[in-house]
Amino acid sequence: MAGVTAGGLLRAPVRLRGIHLGLVADLVLDAERRRALGLEIACGDEKRRFLPFSVATLDEAEIRLSSPLHLLNASELAFYTTRGSTFAALRGTTVVRARATLGRLDDLVLDPDGSVVGVVVDGEELEYADDVRLGAPGTDVRRAS
Repeated sequence: MAGVTAGGLLRAPVRLRGIHLGLVADLVLDAERRRALGLEIACGDEKRRFLPFSVATLDEAEIRLSSPLHLLNASELAFYTTRGSTFAALRGTTVVRARATLGRLDDLVLDPDGSVVGVVVDGEELEYADDVRLGAPGTDVRRAS
């Protein structure tokens, strides 16, 4: 499966026309854990901001922005993280296919559009199909503890 991994995005530099703005601190997923909504950015001013996935340009070395207006403030970050899940909170949770436990989540594989297309479970990359569930039912995996 081709794509970028959630783990590979962590700590990636975020730049605007070559100017360093911060580092990726986490990945924010939708409530169904099927799509990346955005990135939590630890900015140089020590504030956390939300970067919508759809406006980020990802490559192997960095995340590029075309405008500083794409970085949203802490209240927008809170809005998304309370309604979805974060990669940090999901990492290490149980992955289940149908009713069979597959193991612990190591990483997620993302398409360029932000869709989750694969999971890395105990070191093995698997397709992320409709019958795959991340985290035990009833577990709150919105934020890492």
